[in-house]
Amino acid sequence: MEKVYLDNAATTPLNEEVIDAMVSVLRDNYGNPSSTHSFGQEAKTLLEEVRRKIAEALRVTPGEIVFTSCGTESNNMIIKSCVNYLGVQRIITSPLEHKCVAETCLEMKRLNGVELVYLRPDNKANLSLEKLEELLQNSEKKTLVTLMHANNEVGNLLDLEKVAELCKKYDALFHSDTVQTMAHLDLDFSKIPVDFASCSAHKFHGPKGSGFAFVRKASGLKGIITGGPQERSLRAGTENVCGIVGLGKAWELSIDNMSEYSSHIKDIKNYCKSEIEKNFPEAKFNGESATENSLYTVLNILLPFKNPLIGLQLDMQGVAISQGSACSSGAAKPSMVLMSILDEEELENCTPLRVSFSHYTTKADIDKFISALKEVSKDFIIEKQNTEHR
Repeated sequence: MEKVYLDNAATTPLNEEVIDAMVSVLRDNYGNPSSTHSFGQEAKTLLEEVRRKIAEALRVTPGEIVFTSCGTESNNMIIKSCVNYLGVQRIITSPLEHKCVAETCLEMKRLNGVELVYLRPDNKANLSLEKLEELLQNSEKKTLVTLMHANNEVGNLLDLEKVAELCKKYDALFHSDTVQTMAHLDLDFSKIPVDFASCSAHKFHGPKGSGFAFVRKASGLKGIITGGPQERSLRAGTENVCGIVGLGKAWELSIDNMSEYSSHIKDIKNYCKSEIEKNFPEAKFNGESATENSLYTVLNILLPFKNPLIGLQLDMQGVAISQGSACSSGAAKPSMVLMSILDEEELENCTPLRVSFSHYTTKADIDKFISALKEVSKDFIIEKQNTEHR
């Protein structure tokens, strides 16, 4: 069976050039980058070259890039260190955050007594910057604001620069989970005064298990994994040289081809949206995913009938999609994001689908998806029509 992959927000297939670069390192550059001999220094040079390229693209200094295993580790390190070492007593966040941010914030409340304040989204998953400013004005506690740049389920984009400027105005720290936007959007941290950000290579055709944290210099952040001086003592442990080189190659390809890739993906997303509207006229789109104010890689669909097994049924038809985020797959109940923006009737009677694209996605893939979706939905549509006619 020919398979179609439409779950790129969960992870992306590795680029062949990334695989080649990683195999070369596995074969030839096995030295420990902390070793002083030539084998170690060759590996160290590879790491620093990747660090330099990332810093150059983000318009920051190489010392502000800290290699980690993934966005989850980066987010944990940043939030926990802000509380444990930078005196943060209050965290402002939202119900839209990834679980690694949401659960870490709850842990800081439970273990450290941190005050946790939520910005509530509207029914399109937008957050009020006026409410954020009000919250920042009305507390003397040292505050961390942690809000994601692009939502991983509905694709809504946060105005990163405005939030960063508000936080700077009121002397709050600002952390953004930028996992879905790194190497997809042009981020200039010399102009956007964000204090901390995160990245996972596998969101832009790099390897799983490799990522980085951006840590603004002089922030005072400390590591939570101790035991060595690696990564400026912010992340102890021998660096994953192979994974970091893979991250670097994927980063380079994504940055160099950003305009071409984004143009193609936007075209695919618009085609998918129009095909959904044509074949499922009663369907809606969640959040801002069908508008310009969303990440071009994500489209979140609300089908007008209830079928909790639709993901499995589509998979049996050879089409991979998500009914929420990959981190909550397998759960029968809707995600926190959808529960925050959908009303009770929609939650009870509709079926959400997240379709996410890459530059490898073709219109033929979308045609296959639409065909499979029509096949697995036909009985539910007929049943709904019969119910309405009774």
